Amino acid sequence: MSKPKQEFFSSRLGIVLSMIGVAVGAGNIWRFSRIVAQNGGGSFVVAWVIFLFIWSIPLIIAEIALGKKARKAPIGALAKIGGRKMGWMGAFVAVVATGIMCYYSVIVGWGLRYFFYGVSGTLAKTEDFHSLWTNFSTSAQPLIFHILTLVVGCFIILKGVVRGIERTNKILIPILLLIIFIIFVRALTLPGAMGGIKYFYTPVWSDLLNYRIWIEALTQNAWDTGAGWGLLLVYAGYMHRRESVVVNGCLTAFSNNAVSLIMGMTIFATVFALESDFGIQQLISGEGSTQVGIAFIFLPKLFNQLPGGPLVHSSFASLFFLAFYFAALSSTISMIQLTSQTIAELGVEKKSAILFTGILALLVGIPSAISITFLENQDTVWGLGLLLSGLFIAISVISYGVNRFREDAINISKQDFKIKKFYNAFIMCVIPAQAIVLISWFFYHIICCVDSEGWWNPLRPFSAGTIIMQWGVCITVFIVFNKWLVKKTLKKY
Repeated sequence: MSKPKQEFFSSRLGIVLSMIGVAVGAGNIWRFSRIVAQNGGGSFVVAWVIFLFIWSIPLIIAEIALGKKARKAPIGALAKIGGRKMGWMGAFVAVVATGIMCYYSVIVGWGLRYFFYGVSGTLAKTEDFHSLWTNFSTSAQPLIFHILTLVVGCFIILKGVVRGIERTNKILIPILLLIIFIIFVRALTLPGAMGGIKYFYTPVWSDLLNYRIWIEALTQNAWDTGAGWGLLLVYAGYMHRRESVVVNGCLTAFSNNAVSLIMGMTIFATVFALESDFGIQQLISGEGSTQVGIAFIFLPKLFNQLPGGPLVHSSFASLFFLAFYFAALSSTISMIQLTSQTIAELGVEKKSAILFTGILALLVGIPSAISITFLENQDTVWGLGLLLSGLFIAISVISYGVNRFREDAINISKQDFKIKKFYNAFIMCVIPAQAIVLISWFFYHIICCVDSEGWWNPLRPFSAGTIIMQWGVCITVFIVFNKWLVKKTLKKY
């Protein structure tokens, strides 16, 4: 059987927009502002920007270089670069992204349903957003929209890299950025909006002595940019050799964080213009203090207080949820691509691998579609798993030799910036230290503060035991079958 022809992105624009689609997701739209409010406003933003440079950018560069050099999904990439004994680490990277995909598609469906609520005028007419959310979330609708999201995502992947992923992101991302700009400008024109911008950007320097702000800032930046997910690694496998690693990586990271900042300013400007101190309290400990609360209860309620009547309210809410849907869908596409490519590299025909991925995500996502508690459990387990994935990617580069990797995989394009030896220290020391400290803090926090009595119980949704059990089962299976996984994936190597 002849080897299928290698696909490549057709242009740098296609690469950059697709990678922005990976990085920009629901977290930029709903999570970032809540975390900023709960962790000191401008003080948090300072720490968050610092971690962009010492965590996200170094890891993104490593991921893109790994994917471009290995041209494999995570199992093959880590085994080919780090050594055959590291295939199980690549499998863990893949399963983390797959685990997120299975519940993330449910969240994408929520955004689509609320977009329809906005267009139909339901949000503008609603007074009790708690009841609206409860009625929706306890019905069969989340499952229906979960299925619809997966059908759309799998259809796009079936079209291929250029006709599917690249063309879709060339449409989704510019529209997403335009929508974000429109609602941003509208928010800035509200009376009192500058108070929110001032709060957002003014640090209280003494707050930076609080270790929790630094921990939360690193967590948000890790989840925000997609660093360590393996998604950029997969997309990089479709880049031409001449394409730059550093420039594309930095464009992805900066674009992602710019979207977070713009959405943060939009939300804080609106809060201060319409609710002021009460609005901030709602973000810290009230209706907007949870991921679900801020997007589906607090913000729609806030939008209805905009001047201009029901038409303005509906338009603003519709644009917000359309942006939410586009951002989340572009990330979902990359997760489907990673999982289906991983399965295909194990010897399954491409179309069958995509079909299998869709069915897997549908079935595993059903509990998240019918139970918010289960969804939040999966978000905790696999969200924290992203940090372990980032550590495994760094370990594979260390195993190859960081200096050698920098010369062989990063500094190879004449059009690119050349990374100097300081990068070696980031991969060898800074990234592993951050991952270990953050994961340790999470377990300490869960054991001491979240579930001190039942922290060991794997059946409790937010215990340390549930994380250890789910990680442990996957890692054990992957280590046992490491030789088979690597042999099937690398074949002739």
